[in-house]
Amino acid sequence: MKTTTDGDAIVAEVAIHAPAERVFAALTDPRQRVQWWGAEGKFKVNHMESDLRPGGAWVMQGLGGGDQPFTLRGEYVTIDPPRVLAFTWNTEWGEPQTLVRFDLDERDGITTVKLTHSGFAAGAARDRYQGWPWLLALLRSHVEQTTGGAA
Repeated sequence: MKTTTDGDAIVAEVAIHAPAERVFAALTDPRQRVQWWGAEGKFKVNHMESDLRPGGAWVMQGLGGGDQPFTLRGEYVTIDPPRVLAFTWNTEWGEPQTLVRFDLDERDGITTVKLTHSGFAAGAARDRYQGWPWLLALLRSHVEQTTGGAA
């Protein structure tokens, strides 16, 4: 897994032993998202609603550190199955809106997922989001366990 920062963005990549269609489904199906997005003791999503269309809204709710409730929300910007998913990212704690984009590239049954989280106003805001590699590892584990791929 590879992670870099570039100005206003975080870029992380992971290779998943599964077809792009399967990875895209794990990213977009609310039932699957609550299965893999987070881990007990850190933060865990327990509810997601999704209107999967450009301009459609999404909302995720869960519990963060100390069992504090949180809500994240946004709108879908780009939906190009199974290659691209992009959406705005809005927190309830007042950070400026940012953009999260997943680019999927499948070759020989292995899908490379490139995540780009951009639009941060300052490096300090960007640096608070260093959990993306961990979340991509959770995505990989979920997809590979449910499709029988290599872990």
